[in-house]
Amino acid sequence: MFERVSVAPADPILGLNEAFKAETRPEKINLGVGVFKDAGGNTPILETVKEAERRLLNSENSKSYSSIEGAAEYALAVQKLLLGATSPLIASGRVKTAQAPGGTGALRIAAELMTRQLGVTTVWISEPTWGNHNSVFAAAGLTIKTYRYFDAETKGLDIDGMLADLGQVQPGDAVLLHGCCHNPTGVDPTIAQWGQITQVLKQQQALPFLDFAYQGFGEGVEEDAAGLRLLVEQIPEVIIASSFSKNFGLYNERVGAITVVAATADEAAAVLSQVKVLIRAIYSNPPFHGAAVVSTILQDPELTARWHQEVAAMRSRILDLRQAFVDGLKAQGVSQDFSFIAQQKGMFSFSGLNKEQVQRLRDEYAIYMVGSGRMNVAGMSTERMEYLCKAIAAVL
Repeated sequence: MFERVSVAPADPILGLNEAFKAETRPEKINLGVGVFKDAGGNTPILETVKEAERRLLNSENSKSYSSIEGAAEYALAVQKLLLGATSPLIASGRVKTAQAPGGTGALRIAAELMTRQLGVTTVWISEPTWGNHNSVFAAAGLTIKTYRYFDAETKGLDIDGMLADLGQVQPGDAVLLHGCCHNPTGVDPTIAQWGQITQVLKQQQALPFLDFAYQGFGEGVEEDAAGLRLLVEQIPEVIIASSFSKNFGLYNERVGAITVVAATADEAAAVLSQVKVLIRAIYSNPPFHGAAVVSTILQDPELTARWHQEVAAMRSRILDLRQAFVDGLKAQGVSQDFSFIAQQKGMFSFSGLNKEQVQRLRDEYAIYMVGSGRMNVAGMSTERMEYLCKAIAAVL
């Protein structure tokens, strides 16, 4: 039977990373895969994570299974981070959380929940969006439709097009929104625009579904949750898929969560019970370590404060790299206006480079990025900035 199996195409992002690893030219630069790099070009382990791991090493006395939904203290920590420590929604019991294997795992569990229990047949995603969204939702049998998001001329949000398209959403459709630091564009709605989006979703009786993978990388841990918190105040049913890969640097620990906000505590409990059925059939129960690290940090005020500082330092580095990139292109005589890159948020940016230019960067300069022109700004370095800008100036 295996003879009938054809070779699948490489993943456009992770496959690119494999090609980069095989690259032998020493000047190579990887702007494809979405990981944060420090000044030394490494993806660091946060000091707060190391401290939490030391504490766990000294206190752990068992490797027994976790419960299906994960630890209660982890769920509460996730809820407080998303909705605020004093959120009345949490106190009312209307919010339930289950641990998931990364943000991708949370998205898939949510997709299965929507198709099997909520009667959702269609999910709307932004154009463009993270490449894996299509695969995850198609695998769950959902029909995928798109709404306008990025304005190629202004390099900003096409809010009019977005609202017009969301006005076509049917009752019971799910609408996927990026909580902050939109991947791949780096363009986010203002809080006023979040209000407009919320009103349209409410009017269309849609199910808001948030992918929240970069909290803290935009304007701040609390600030980045403003759009989500506004939305849950107005709409009684919301699903959130969140991840701690980026803001805790726990990429390979696969620490995520699916959080549901329901109209009543009883409804929230019923939904969680069905989430647990799905988890049991897919991977039974979640890994312990990464979630325990997150819980340890967020339950300790001193560690939490230090973690906020570390997130702020990562955010500041990304902002500095954005500005250095814009300045570097100017210094190379590039007449095209790239100032929009300094205004965008998070790790990613739509560079505007076409597929031919992206391929030339790879072939001639050993610079790797996704074919769409999406760049991981956090993969840049001050030391290699001049080389990068010279290369881009050449292909332009």
